[in-house]
Parts: sequence; structure tokens; C-alpha cells
Amino acid sequence: MGGMVSRGKRINIDVEINDGVINQFKDINPEFIKRSRSKAEKTLSTSVSNVFNTAKKLYQKRATEEDIQKNRLYSVQDAYDHLKERGLYISFRAFGGRIERGTVPYVKIGRKRYIPQVVLDDILDLNTKFYSVKESFDEYRKFNKKINYRAFIGRVEKGSVPSVKIGTRRLIPRQAVDALTHVSKEYFSVSEALDKLHKKGIKIKRNAFERRLDRGRIPHVKVGGRRFIPNNVLDRLVELEYELRSRRK
Repeated sequence: MGGMVSRGKRINIDVEINDGVINQFKDINPEFIKRSRSKAEKTLSTSVSNVFNTAKKLYQKRATEEDIQKNRLYSVQDAYDHLKERGLYISFRAFGGRIERGTVPYVKIGRKRYIPQVVLDDILDLNTKFYSVKESFDEYRKFNKKINYRAFIGRVEKGSVPSVKIGTRRLIPRQAVDALTHVSKEYFSVSEALDKLHKKGIKIKRNAFERRLDRGRIPHVKVGGRRFIPNNVLDRLVELEYELRSRRK
């Protein structure tokens, strides 16, 4: 870890921060995700249309439940069980609500609704790539106890936490949530950094501290419009402040 006390008794920490997790966070492009999702939905729509034609034929043939299952069609209960077995935890009532609203496409054979396999595969794929806003908050709060739900939603609305609307739901890339939790574990916010410095007996005003950040004297990263200082950089800053203090005596 670099660092020096210059002639003007200024502390400069010369460190380059190259954090792959944060770089990936900055590369998240909601517009690109929307375009990709639009293509996926067109493909899904075509597949469901084909399944719909198959369902009509099955109904005309008075197909048995076994024949229907062979065509990769699931009853609502079986579809729910299929998702649950693969790690998607949602209440049956909430799942039924999505079907009622049409956000989970289905086909009808007689009076009974069936969910095509391609629809379930798509739901599971989304689940591996995204969290709901509430799920994102719950994950993030495990590492940042100070944030409340309202403040988190505010960040989502401002775009500092990237999100996309898929169907009627707003979703947040898991990659973004992973980055936020990573920052909470490995970095200090400006307020947290000042709090640590004050506890170590190093008195510095917020404006003065932020001027150091502005001038690049304390390496930091910007995530979601906020500045964060790596843990090891802050530790080095404390060492240099103590060193400077001892020289003054």
C-alpha cells in the first residue's frame, strides 16, 4: 500500500483501485438488458403460440393428462411445484395472481389451465439473473443495516441502483446487488470513514475530507453516485495521520 507525507505535510495515498466487481457494476446497461429482453419475449411469444396450437389439437383428441404432460405442459399446481423444486420460492397465491394477470402465459385445454415448459424455463432464467426490489433490499440489508426500504427504493427510482421493468415487475440484476453487498463489506462510505477517523482521534471536517477526495489524495470509487473508500486505504490513512502527528511533536 503506497502513501507518503509530502513537503507541505499533505498526505497522499498513491494507490490504483482496480476492483472487478465494481467494474462489472458500472458495465450494467439497463437499455441493453431491455433490448435483449424484448428479443427473448418475442421468441417466447412465438413458442407459446406454437404450444397453443398443440393444445387445441390435444383438446380435439380428448387427450389424457399423461398425453398433455408428454407435450411439456404443466397444470398450475405442477408448474408451481416444478419452480419450487428448482429454488424459486413464491407463494402459490402470488403465482396464481401472476397467471390471472397474464404475466405468466398459459394455454387452456378444456377448462383447465396449463403452463408450457418454455414459460417455466424463462421464469427460472429470470430468477437466476434478477432479484425483485424487495429481495434486493433484503440481500443488501444483510450487510448494510443502516439503510431502510424507502431509501433503497429512492435509489432505484433515481437509477443509482440499476433496474429494468419486465412485464409488470421491476427487477434488479443480481450482479448489481452482489456489487452493493461487496461495497458494504470492503469499503467505507464518506460518513463511515469520518466516523472511523473520529473514533481513532483524528479530527477532520467533512468538507476538508471531501476536498482530499476531490483532489485524488485519498483513492476512492464512485458507486451509484456515492463515493466509497477501500478498507485498506482508510487503514493506511490512519497510519499516515498518526505518523504526521508524531513528526509534529
